[in-house]
Amino acid sequence: MKDQFYTHLNQRFPEFKNQQLLVACSGGLDSVVLSQLLVRLEYSITLAHCNFSLRGNESDSDSEFVIHLAKKLGVPVYTETFETLSFAEEKGLSTQMAARFLRYKWFDELTEMLNINYILTGHHLNDDLETFLINFSRGTGLKGLTGIPENSGKLRRPLLQFPRQAILEYAQKNKLQWREDSSNASDYYVRNAIRHKVIPEFNEINPQLLQNFKVTQENLRESRLLVEDYIGLIFSYIAENTKNGYQFSIEKLKKLPNTKALLFELFQPFGFTQWEDLFQLLDGQSGKKVFSQTHILLKNRDYLELAIIDETVTDAETEYLIPKEATKIEAPIFITFQKARKIDKQSSDICYVDEALLKFPLKLRKWKKGDVFFPLGMNGKKKISKFFKDEKLSLLEKQNIWLLCSNESIVWVVGMRADDRFKINQNTQSILKIQLQQ
Repeated sequence: MKDQFYTHLNQRFPEFKNQQLLVACSGGLDSVVLSQLLVRLEYSITLAHCNFSLRGNESDSDSEFVIHLAKKLGVPVYTETFETLSFAEEKGLSTQMAARFLRYKWFDELTEMLNINYILTGHHLNDDLETFLINFSRGTGLKGLTGIPENSGKLRRPLLQFPRQAILEYAQKNKLQWREDSSNASDYYVRNAIRHKVIPEFNEINPQLLQNFKVTQENLRESRLLVEDYIGLIFSYIAENTKNGYQFSIEKLKKLPNTKALLFELFQPFGFTQWEDLFQLLDGQSGKKVFSQTHILLKNRDYLELAIIDETVTDAETEYLIPKEATKIEAPIFITFQKARKIDKQSSDICYVDEALLKFPLKLRKWKKGDVFFPLGMNGKKKISKFFKDEKLSLLEKQNIWLLCSNESIVWVVGMRADDRFKINQNTQSILKIQLQQ
């Protein structure tokens, strides 16, 4: 039993040698065994324990146990206490999701503070099977069926190939002590219900369940790699870089086989999970859009446009004031201001104005319904919305346009067109050069 764990760690995770490892240690069986194995292999580890304040004195006792374990192993330990329930209520999350968020956020902070190379958890094969069944029961794609990844960024799960029984036998043979989480006995959580009710029934039908599942997972992961390779090739064929993200040719997408599955695989990495919504977007009206938590996907004529939802961009009522003495601003966009003797360069990224006609502070804001300006070189005024339409801007492009204003008058549709009312004339004595830095 000893040899299979040690050989596995040495051969499958050679990157652990001479690196700083952070071990997520709950005090339970899995994390205690993992910590013990790593110490015996003389790896440099630090224990990190989260007290989620969910089980009263029992949670506090877990923390004390982990501190004692670290002292016994001769390794550093960090503990953190969270008010998980109040955080979950505040953020509208389930208790489990709130705990997960708090845990990994703190791990990231420790990683930066301690120069950690890898974060290790004690997940095992039984956990992977439970995750597979949870995802399967809720409806998922190939990625969901592949379960828990062994490696993900800095995260490593060294025991994922082993069933819990093997880990338990190792602990008993080596007379290790660990803590039992009383909440694991409850069937309130879906995972516990699957662990206590569903999997035992499967085991009755097929005692080789875990071994066969392990083979299935390996096959699914190999298939997943093939899909990812294919998507990589397809992406370069149908996608083009844009100023705001990517645009995808609808014509090319429709010519490819299994379009619905292809759409899901293309956009799932950006947080999109609704197959039907994505598929209907292909034949939807121009302007129709679908959102994920991080991205927006927009139908724009013959293309699907993908862009990050910019949380720093606020609504049209938000204004950024620019004082007269400013020589540059770097947020929300980078613009420079400098005096000029003459107009020496013409570009959509440069605007020359008669400084005497400006009223400071200038304002930078997004456009709103009803905005009008007097386009440079044209007679009369024009609605900003009509100007955008004539320029054939997509919704995403419109959302990323800023207006530079003097009082309520638009001086410059930044990066596009200046206003005729502020242009240089024969009476101009001071020229201000305003430039958008890309």
